[in-house]
Amino acid sequence: MGHREDLLAGARRCLEERGYARTTARDLVAASGTNLASIGYHFGSKEALLNEAIAAAFGEWAERVRARALAAVPEPGADPLAMLVASWGAIRGSFAEYRGLSVAFVEALAQAERQPELRAQLAATYDRSRAQVAEMVTEVLVGVHPRHAATLASFEIALCDGLLVQWLLDPDATPSAAELVDALSATLSAGRPPDSGHGQVGVVR
Repeated sequence: MGHREDLLAGARRCLEERGYARTTARDLVAASGTNLASIGYHFGSKEALLNEAIAAAFGEWAERVRARALAAVPEPGADPLAMLVASWGAIRGSFAEYRGLSVAFVEALAQAERQPELRAQLAATYDRSRAQVAEMVTEVLVGVHPRHAATLASFEIALCDGLLVQWLLDPDATPSAAELVDALSATLSAGRPPDSGHGQVGVVR
C-alpha cells in the first residue's frame, strides 16, 4: 500500500480504538507508519483524513448489512414483514462488530454542526446508504414504487440510528428484530378489518 492507503487504514484503527474526538495527528502517524507531512499532502488535514475513513467504513457497514439481509430473505416478493425481520436482524446483529466505529460516528455527528465539510461528507454518506437500502427494498418487495422504496430506506436508517444509540447505552434493553416486527405488525393491525391489505404497504397495484 502507498501512504494514502496506509493513512486510511491507520485512521480506521484509530477511530475504532480511540474514537473521533480523541484521535490526534500523532496517533494517526503511529497507526499508519507514515509521517505528519503525509497527512497534509494526501488529505490536507487530520479532520479530512478521519472524515474520509469514517465515510468509507460506514459504506462498508451498510453494504454488509444489505448482503446479510438479502441472504436471510427467502426470495424476492417475500412478505414485507419477512423482509423487515431480515433487515432489522442484520442491522442489530452488526452493532457488536462495529461498536468502536459506531461510537466514533456518534462523536462525528456531534461535531458536524460546526464543521461544514464534515457535515457535507456525512450527508453524502447518508445519501449512499439510502440508495443501498432502497436497492435492497426493490430487490425484495417486487412492484414497490421507487419513491416508496426511498422513503422506506430513510425509515430503516432512522430506525438503525435510534436502535444503535439505545444499544450503545444498554444492549439488554434494546428490542430484537422479532420484537420490533411483532410490535409493528400488532400496531398496524389494530382496529383494521381482516381484508385491509396492510401487508401491501407501498406496493403499486
